[in-house]
Amino acid sequence: MIALLQRVAQASVSVDGEVVGAIDAGLLVLLCAERGDTEKEADALLAKTLAYRVFGDESGRMNRSVEDVAGGLLLVPQFTLAADTRSGTRPSFTPAAAPADGRRLFDHVVRRAQGRHGAQRVQAGCFGAHMQVTLVNDGPVTFWLQVAPPR
Repeated sequence: MIALLQRVAQASVSVDGEVVGAIDAGLLVLLCAERGDTEKEADALLAKTLAYRVFGDESGRMNRSVEDVAGGLLLVPQFTLAADTRSGTRPSFTPAAAPADGRRLFDHVVRRAQGRHGAQRVQAGCFGAHMQVTLVNDGPVTFWLQVAPPR
């Protein structure tokens, strides 16, 4: 599983001109399931995401997590994070999970996040939809997290 975390002042995701998820300060997380990923990798990535210290403390150091600051969490499915770009000028998406697996794992992460971080603080995009994501990256602060299945 891959997560691209962006610390945001605000973020939203729209489908067909309608906002389907929005947060104020918190994390925008672009999520991608790769071939071979299971709920085990999804749970490990969510735990790491919620505990990842990217928010400032009293000294301005990144020592607080989204859980610590009770920030928003906007989860957006994005299979393109698994793209193989090593050759040519067109990405290959072979490393990405099959759509049914990707949807299942994305939905799993959303449910687990709502249970752990609070349904009111967790928002989500729509798997398989053409989405428009708007954000104000705070910093900018962006991190790539990955939890790979055992090989």
